[in-house]
Amino acid sequence: MKLNILCIGDVVGRPGKRIIADNLHSIIRDNEIDCVIANAENAAGGSGLTPQIYHKLIKYGVNLISLGDHVFKKKDIISVLESNDNIARPANLSAYAAGRGFAMYKTAKGATVAVVPLIGRIFMKPADSPYDCIDSMLGKLKNQADIIIVDMHAEATSEKVSMGYYLDGRVSCVFGTHTHIATADEKILPKGTAYITDVGMTGAHYSVLGRKIESVLKNFRTQMPCPFEIATEDVRLNGIIVTIDDGTKKAEKISRFEFKGIAGDSANYDSDDGKPEYANGFE
Repeated sequence: MKLNILCIGDVVGRPGKRIIADNLHSIIRDNEIDCVIANAENAAGGSGLTPQIYHKLIKYGVNLISLGDHVFKKKDIISVLESNDNIARPANLSAYAAGRGFAMYKTAKGATVAVVPLIGRIFMKPADSPYDCIDSMLGKLKNQADIIIVDMHAEATSEKVSMGYYLDGRVSCVFGTHTHIATADEKILPKGTAYITDVGMTGAHYSVLGRKIESVLKNFRTQMPCPFEIATEDVRLNGIIVTIDDGTKKAEKISRFEFKGIAGDSANYDSDDGKPEYANGFE
C-alpha cells in the first residue's frame, strides 16, 4: 500500500494559518494526501504555539504537529503537549521536559504514521544528542507505527545532512525545518529514506523569514533591539509530498511542494483580534 504524506514547513503567524485554513483541504483532495505533518512552532505571532491555534490547525486538516526550539514560548501549550498524542516536542530535550517526543496518526488506509522531532545542537540551545535519542526510540516506535518520519529542526545544514545519512534505511523520511528557506536537494537516499535539508516556510515570503523587511533591516543596521512585525505579503505554503510503501517502509518519491495564496482575508480562517503580530526574533 502506498501512502502520500505532506510535510509542511514552519507555519509563521496569521498568514501561515490563513493559507492553511483556505487551501489545505483542497490540497489534500487534489494530491490524495493520507497524512499531513506541520511544524507549527512559529504559528503564534511568529514564536510558539497556543492551545487555540493547535485546535485550529487540526480543524484545518493537519494530522500531526511537530515543534522545535520555541516549543515552550507559550506556556499554556504545556497542557496540550501532555494530553494529546498528535503533537510532539523535540525528543532530545531533557527527559523531564513536558510533552511527548513523538506523535502518531492512524490514516484512513489503516497504516499508522509517527513523526519524531529532533533538535540540532550547532548554533542552537543545549540539547541531548539527537543520535543517541533516536537510537533509543526506534525499537519502540517500530512496534507502534508503520511509517516513521523525522523532523530535523536545526540551523546547520551539515547537521541535517548528517542525520539523513545516519537514518537512511531506518526511517522513511527525514525532512529539515527551522531555517525557513526551501532547499533544492530533495532525494531518495541509497537505502530508501526520503530526504530534504529544509522544506521551507508557510507564511509571507515578501519578508525576512516571515518578518517585515524594514524591521529586520533596522535591527541589522543599527544593532539596536526592535520588535519584528510579522509580514503579510506573498503568502505561500511550502512543503514536500513523499510517497512511501508501508510494506517496505521505503520512500518511492519525494517532491517539493509550493502553493501560492491569494491576497485578502480568508473565508475559512477563525480570525484573531486583527492586531499586528510581533515576534522577538527569528524562527
